[in-house]
Amino acid sequence: MRSGSTLETVLEAGKFAVTAELGPPKSADPQVIIDKANILKGHVDAVNITDNQTAIARMSSMAAAKLVIEQGLEPIMQMTCRDRNRLAMQADILGAAALGVKNLLCLTGDHQSFGNHPQSLGVFDLDSVTLVRMVRDMRDGPRFQCGEEIAFAPRLFIGAAANPYADPFPFRAIRLAKKVDAGIDFCQTQIIYNVEKFEEFMRQCRELGVTERCKILAGVAPLKSAGTARYMKNRVAGMDVPDELVERMSAAADPQDEGIDVCVEIIKRVKEIDGVAGVHIMAVEWESAVPEITKRAGLIPGSAS
Repeated sequence: MRSGSTLETVLEAGKFAVTAELGPPKSADPQVIIDKANILKGHVDAVNITDNQTAIARMSSMAAAKLVIEQGLEPIMQMTCRDRNRLAMQADILGAAALGVKNLLCLTGDHQSFGNHPQSLGVFDLDSVTLVRMVRDMRDGPRFQCGEEIAFAPRLFIGAAANPYADPFPFRAIRLAKKVDAGIDFCQTQIIYNVEKFEEFMRQCRELGVTERCKILAGVAPLKSAGTARYMKNRVAGMDVPDELVERMSAAADPQDEGIDVCVEIIKRVKEIDGVAGVHIMAVEWESAVPEITKRAGLIPGSAS
């Protein structure tokens, strides 16, 4: 046990883990976090707290993570390289660990030009791979990146993201292997709609030995409408939404209910793929769908089973 986190305990026990996403508000209102946490509590093992998601200024992931802890739910605090240099990141890592955060997801981060402050300066002092290596050394060394020893190490379960659909496809598993070599314990993937292509990605991961050293959680998400499906297919980079899925959503009498059914079907399919250790449900600003998804999919959080 490196961190003592619930998520680590569930995954190391070989149970099928369930995580979800919780986005902080564009305000200082703690009640938003409290309400979302109470919707998700009891249905997931841990929740991702996003870090200025899509480069839009929001409540800090560390503050939101602390609020989630106070509600009896375990956070996975996200950290991007876009907004901080290595000095600030190491300070936040120590601070988060001191506040009780036990899981950290390391991301490069969306470019600031996509957000609501496109004139801001992107830092990108590190990328996700070098951030992972720094966090691992802080935990296992324990030492700062400069080599100075840390008297009290941050005990963290280290994660990163993986996109099975980004180009060039043959390098997707290889890039994940680099993150494993750098020190991640788990990863969460981009949203999966093309299951066949994801199966090929997982086959490559198995060949590289990635699944033996890293717990992979498959990313899934419910669709609210055919318009959402078309937008993700045509406008979101690194997404693969099959035409038949867009057509299915277009023909649905109740698109939101159909979108939940699609998500459940995908969960059941990816659960059977060798090497998939859990699912990460990304119901962005639709947290109320998560309990229904887990119910229909027959998912019981490993921490509750």
